[in-house]
Amino acid sequence: MENLRLSFSQVEEYRAQLIREEHSPQTVQKYLRDIMAFFRCLPPGNSLTKEAVLDFKEMLARRYKTATGNSMLVAVNGFLTFLGVPQYRVRLFKVQRQTFRSRDRELTREEYIRLVQAARRDGDERLALLLQTICSTGIRVSEHRFITAESLGAGSVFITNKGRSRMVLLPEELRRLLRAYCARRGIRSGPVFVSRTGRPLDRSNIWAQMKGLCARAGVEPAKVFPHNLRHLFAVTFYRLERDIVRLADILGHASIDTTRIYTFISPEEQSRALSRLRLLI
Repeated sequence: MENLRLSFSQVEEYRAQLIREEHSPQTVQKYLRDIMAFFRCLPPGNSLTKEAVLDFKEMLARRYKTATGNSMLVAVNGFLTFLGVPQYRVRLFKVQRQTFRSRDRELTREEYIRLVQAARRDGDERLALLLQTICSTGIRVSEHRFITAESLGAGSVFITNKGRSRMVLLPEELRRLLRAYCARRGIRSGPVFVSRTGRPLDRSNIWAQMKGLCARAGVEPAKVFPHNLRHLFAVTFYRLERDIVRLADILGHASIDTTRIYTFISPEEQSRALSRLRLLI
């Protein structure tokens, strides 16, 4: 294996493997993009050695933030395992886990309310209800297609995503709002949030529509993206229930480690907690 040379056909084979493993299209694209970045760092002839992988890691350390570098290394490590050369894998960068959340990108409840109100003032009932649906259930933006006219009667929806399935409850008030919306739009079956052609809304269009609310809502654009609605749901749920296992089930996480980020307190809350220790004389 010392003279292994990589080819683009191997990348295509890996893409097919990722699809068979039921990774999302976004994940597949991201992995392939990272692998192509790795290819660009290889020596002439695309000769693969452990040194070449270490050089790539060194480049990531210089050019990217730790989290971004690690995500790219995960993609490359997976590719190397697929090729049958796990000995060429490299360790991820060490990251000191934060015990508090950053306020820079976190959407507050007040800001969320302003976004919904801005959508209503624009006359965009569909967007106002979609924001509330994501934020009151904790679903991923790509999962909105599972919210159907039929599910509004059942009070729950069965969601399948990333090879896992879970039941999501729909709050009664949300069901009432969506039933009235469907009645006005003549939606009797299928997904609730659809385009004029009847297709489920695309996530990129939802993203753009949300960004369009920022100025009128007085919310920093860096805070406005669909996942932050899911984040707000998770943080609010944990503050009320303090049940991380239940929260992981609701969000559809395979590991509680993924859910732990929603248990972190803000810097202000941590500062107050430290003051309550009363250890300064």
